[in-house]
Amino acid sequence: MKEQLDLYDVTIIGGGPAGMYAAFYSGMRDMKTKLIDANEKLGGRMLIYPEKMIWDVGGVAPTLCEKLTATLEEQAQTFEPTIVLGQQVERLEKREDGTYLLETLSGERHWTRTIILAIGRGILKMAKLELEGAERYEVSNLHYTVQELEPFRGKKVLISGGGNSAVDWANELEPIAEKVTVVHRRSQFGGHESHIAKMMNSSADVRTPYEVSRLFSSNGEAIDQVTISHTETDESETIVVDEVIVNHGLKSDFVGIKDWSLDMDDWNVFVSPKLATNLPGIFAAGDFAYFESKLNLIAGAFTDAGIAVNSAKLYLEPEAARMAYVSSHNERFKEKNKALGVVEA
Repeated sequence: MKEQLDLYDVTIIGGGPAGMYAAFYSGMRDMKTKLIDANEKLGGRMLIYPEKMIWDVGGVAPTLCEKLTATLEEQAQTFEPTIVLGQQVERLEKREDGTYLLETLSGERHWTRTIILAIGRGILKMAKLELEGAERYEVSNLHYTVQELEPFRGKKVLISGGGNSAVDWANELEPIAEKVTVVHRRSQFGGHESHIAKMMNSSADVRTPYEVSRLFSSNGEAIDQVTISHTETDESETIVVDEVIVNHGLKSDFVGIKDWSLDMDDWNVFVSPKLATNLPGIFAAGDFAYFESKLNLIAGAFTDAGIAVNSAKLYLEPEAARMAYVSSHNERFKEKNKALGVVEA
């Protein structure tokens, strides 16, 4: 029996900010669009930090990450793209007619004329605390991400890590926790300079270069003390804690995409100014795409997405307009404006 597959103009792999905006913008370009994401929810890396405040999206007041994610998801569905969740794309097959077949780990197949890779840092997994028995406390008070701030109110919180996440959570929790202790195995922090300065000038107890070396539990269910050790002198100290947050970074897995013969390094695919990869008809956007003037912000992901979609459109239709008309003049929004009760002049 011959397999029947719908052919899409563009298939976007990845449901973070770049992927969601690409799904919206490809609708502006009247492209038949599919978005595939390995997670069960759209949002990509934004799902890890729902209670962080996002300040750097143009024209948007400081907004909770969770709220911005919901707004982006609503926008992504404006032109009713096909959205497939819980499928992790692994294999790529180029057909004789120039189209592509994508196959997921679970065996589903998707047929497309072009592809936009918006996979960020790949399938992300939190780097775990490498201490024997640590996993038993993951159900109580050992955290690898923070979903809500309120449970930490009035608590003694220890944060292990030195990147953006560790610094940001120290600043978020310092006003509401009884005490925040930050432990980092290096002397220098890797977060944004202004955020580091804010943490260093707060009441947070910052210990460097230290690392967590032992966990204690009086009841066997939750951590109540932590031993931290100086990485150079082996000097150690035991601290009473209520909650432990570990931000040791993320481990990335690009699954089979690394076997597609893309021009890439461990983290990024190298693209042209038109966001084209070295494979015809395959483009990239967001954190996964690298080019010389790259802007690693959510706002930059939106621009990447628009350029990648325009490039995919022109790849399919070389005589098409270089970009979509702005929404105030785009025919595709006339009926939608009427539905919103907007009377156009």
